[in-house]
Formats: sequence, structure tokens, C-alpha cells
Amino acid sequence: MNYRHAFHAGNHADVLKHLTLSRMIALLSRKEAPFAYLDSHAGVGLYDLLGEQASRTDEWREGIGRLWQSEAPALASDYLKAIMALNLDGELRYYPGSPELARTLTRPQDRLLLNEKHPEDGRLLKDNMAGDRRVVVRLGEGWHIPRALLPVNEKRGLFLIDPPFEKVDELERCVAALDEAIGRMRQTVVAIWYPIKSLDQLRRFYQDLAASAAPKLLRAELYVHSPDDPTRLAGSGLAIANPPWGLEDELREMLPWLAGLLAQGEPGWRLDWLIEE
Repeated sequence: MNYRHAFHAGNHADVLKHLTLSRMIALLSRKEAPFAYLDSHAGVGLYDLLGEQASRTDEWREGIGRLWQSEAPALASDYLKAIMALNLDGELRYYPGSPELARTLTRPQDRLLLNEKHPEDGRLLKDNMAGDRRVVVRLGEGWHIPRALLPVNEKRGLFLIDPPFEKVDELERCVAALDEAIGRMRQTVVAIWYPIKSLDQLRRFYQDLAASAAPKLLRAELYVHSPDDPTRLAGSGLAIANPPWGLEDELREMLPWLAGLLAQGEPGWRLDWLIEE
């Protein structure tokens, strides 16, 4: 495995993914009943933006670096508070990956089931999560998570599928994992993150999502460049099965603001239903 997320931590794609994740956790937390957070490709959980890997690309400066200095709307408050908790001197250096963000924002009654395949990253993830008894770290193949861990005892689950996209079949495997998760626990909230270089390249993926087993499926995309240029990362998207009530309205408010804030070329956004209930 060659992919290491530290090179890309805090970039525009992370901002979309993690801001949306923070809102899903907030909306699920409106009910007192516990839920389980599952992460198929968790990474190390915590990143040093001034470290060797992140400094080599400096992608974070055009992502969380811009948001950190902005007048952010109230919907971003949970996300920003989680980052501020890691940077108590007010200087942005440390950035939470999805596991740390979820650990910070979930409640005592909730549980985190994290998976990482990369041996070194898995060890670092265990170290970073040490001391929180709600967290279980699993080292192994992320695509096995639905059959290994669902259904969960909590009866509610939020499952993030966020592979490295190193292999040509990973979009298809995302849809297969979505189908298996819904088949094993129909009410699971499943969020698939995916990169966007060209919308044409994603056409088959959209068709597969629309034909999936999800009872309902929301598509949210953010572009910092025109998605007509396949030579660079134009943006990213989230396909969300069973989105929590209220998420669509929140994304409709946030996406135009994010597009303007994070634009590097011709920005844009899209929010629609691939499967309506």
C-alpha cells in the first residue's frame, strides 16, 4: 500500500468530509439512544500539518487553513471546536482525522469501531485512541467491515467508507460494501467519500449507486476546480444512504459557502437524491 493520508490531511476534500461527518453525528445525537460509528479505512486519526508528510504538499493551506481564518457559520462550530481542542494556543498545527473527530464529538453512550489495514498506521491509530474505552481498533481489510461488525447492538450505526482509491475497482467495492451494510442492518447511515477528477469518469458509479439497496441516497459534491478537467482533483463527494433528518437542508446551506471559500479555480457544488424514499 502506497497511500498515506498525512500528505492530504486537512485539504478541501477533508473539509467537506469532516464537516459533513460532524453534522451527521450532531443530528444522530438528537436522540438519546446510543449509536455506533464504524470506519472502514480509518488512517491514524491525528495529523501534524507541519510534519514532514503534510508539509511536502501543503494541501491543508487551501483547505482547513482557509476555514480556520474565516467567519464560519454556526453549522461548522462542532467541527471547529474539535480542531481547536487540538490547538489550544490558537495556532493551527494538528488536524483530526475521521476517527478523532468522531471520538471527540460522540457521547459516552456511543461506541467507535475503527479499522485500518496499513500496519504502521494501524499501530499509530491504536496509540492515538488509547485510553478511550468506547473505541475498538481492528487491523485488517476494510471491505470486511459490514459482515464482521453489522448489525451492531446499538441498533443505530453511522458507517464511513473512505478507501484510498489506489485500485481501479474501489468504486465498485464501495457500492458492494454499501449493499452489504444495508442488507445486514437496513437503517444504517452509510457515507461513501469519493474523489472527483471528471464527472464523466463517475457515470458508472452513479448508476451503480442508483441501483443499490439503499432505501434512500443523497449525493453531495463540492468542486474547487471545474470538474471538466480530468488531470487534477477537482473536488470530492459523499453518497449518503439513510441521511439523518435535516442533513439535506444543512448541506444546502453549507455547500455554496464552502464552494466560495475553498475555490481554487471555477468552483461549484451539487446536492440531489440518487434514490428518493
